[in-house]
Amino acid sequence: MRYILGISCYYHDSAACVLRDGVIVAAAQQERFSRLKHDAGFPADAIRYCLREAGIDLSELSAVVFYDKPLLKFERLLETYLAHAPRGFRSFLMAMPVWLKEKLYLKTVLRRELRALAGLDRKTPLPKLLFSQHHQAHAASAFYASPYQEAAVICLDGVGEWATSTIWHGQGNQLRPLAELHFPHSLGLLYSAFTYYCGFKVNSGEYKLMGLAPYGEPKYVELIYRELISVREDGSFALNMRYFAYPVGSRMINQRFAALFGAPPLTADAEPGQLYLDLAASIQQVTEEIVLKIARHAQQLTGASKLCLAGGVALNCVANGRLLREGPFQELWIQPAAGDAGGALGAALLAWYQYFQQPRHSDEQQDQMQGSYLGPAYSDSEIQALLQAEQAPYQYLSEPQLYPEVARLLAAGKVVGWFQGRMEFGPRALGNRSILGDARSPVMQSILNLKIKQRESFRPFAPAVLVEDLQQYFQLNHPSPYMLLVAKLAAELQLEVAPGLSGLARLAQQRSSLPAITHIDYSARVQTVSADTNPRFYQLLQHFKAQTGTSVLINTSFNVRGEPPVCSPADALQGFYATDMDVLVLGNCLLHKADQPAVKLQAARQRVFAAD
Repeated sequence: MRYILGISCYYHDSAACVLRDGVIVAAAQQERFSRLKHDAGFPADAIRYCLREAGIDLSELSAVVFYDKPLLKFERLLETYLAHAPRGFRSFLMAMPVWLKEKLYLKTVLRRELRALAGLDRKTPLPKLLFSQHHQAHAASAFYASPYQEAAVICLDGVGEWATSTIWHGQGNQLRPLAELHFPHSLGLLYSAFTYYCGFKVNSGEYKLMGLAPYGEPKYVELIYRELISVREDGSFALNMRYFAYPVGSRMINQRFAALFGAPPLTADAEPGQLYLDLAASIQQVTEEIVLKIARHAQQLTGASKLCLAGGVALNCVANGRLLREGPFQELWIQPAAGDAGGALGAALLAWYQYFQQPRHSDEQQDQMQGSYLGPAYSDSEIQALLQAEQAPYQYLSEPQLYPEVARLLAAGKVVGWFQGRMEFGPRALGNRSILGDARSPVMQSILNLKIKQRESFRPFAPAVLVEDLQQYFQLNHPSPYMLLVAKLAAELQLEVAPGLSGLARLAQQRSSLPAITHIDYSARVQTVSADTNPRFYQLLQHFKAQTGTSVLINTSFNVRGEPPVCSPADALQGFYATDMDVLVLGNCLLHKADQPAVKLQAARQRVFAAD
């Protein structure tokens, strides 16, 4: 039996994954354990969990695989600084000590961290240490985890070592590179530049920009093409670097960028005016058009009928939806951990199939992600021990009691924290660490945004729907288990709205019979729920349908502002205390907010307020 540990860290979203004979045993992000959002540090806690889930220690691993090649990244850093010298000298001075002490000697650093984790001395041998390239790990996470025996693979992100956009051809256990674009020309960094300009945080606020886009008009598309990016018919492109500062600076853009659009970058948490709404709509349209061109070129290069996606841009579910509708491929599969965290998984899979030359078989139907429920689970006895220690009043409900009671509470307008089974791997809420609400409620979006999630009012919420009822509610004929596709609401559910309003003034208009999950352009980011991958969430939706006639619920990640989604029952209890959530369901234990000690609620709220 062969075990492989994959690791990603030190850049964005560190994570770990363990394979047993090519099968994913466990995968988790370090942020879920450390409670530091986008934690990039060495994923010691995630590794401990993965080894514990596999029932092994470090010595039983056949290999440890890192998702990046630091020497290539250092080469890019040096060449970029030399090309722009003397500009960026201050940034260079800040970066060099970190590289010269740690990142350049990553083998030594990783071995030191692994020995410390396992309590080993320097003489004890460690498993074989391997390195993949960044985009190679992305491509492996997309293709090898997919249901397909053959597929085109596209990876689009900010930057790896040099590559920013790559096309691959996956066949059996082989993954062959066909085309790539290099830094600084990056679709991900172009999108991040607009993310920064519109007042959101780079590397975490891009999905906010995507959610803002439908409030604007794409008035600046031609200007973006004329001044910022030139795009060829095959989807390859070049940025006009006169407008960007990111190669050697601490900011994404320079003054020319702001002058081009006639306004300074928006400050964080400021309400965006019409200019920024229109820019969000414009860069979203440009991104979609480029992705479509790249996809058509990939299909021409490979002749494949199926496509796999990974990289941060693959989290742009609006572009994914359009790619599914208008692209040249018959089928589409997107890695749910599409960002750097998924690199840990890709690196491990790459070692299994290419380094160890293992055969690969797929049934063209079922992917290898197990619903992406790859994190830790907690037993009812562990949950009850916590609740008793915290003196938190609760009811224990049997299976036949639990689902109808929670469905009744949801139908009555209650906001429910739902904590079940194994934690999800990837950035989307997939039904085990979720906050749930009634999608039919005209006030639920506002309640969740302002009182629970404590975030911007314009942000839409995603629906979870029984997979067999998908086309009853949405214009989508493709399963979407990982919330990575946007589709329009079924025409018969759409309502006419008052004309003449623009921008965020349209927020209060009810646009459908499922107002809490309908964006202003009648779209929604859909999650389909099946009995195979999540039987408990599936049963809850079935009972909600039996009571209300509707098999759709809001499903958003279980976290408070500024924190990653919860991992443990203790995290969930603190999140429940700190927000206006009405009900918490931990396994089979049900807690009502009204029954909880006031002193606990106050302490939790003060903690969140102080952190914010």
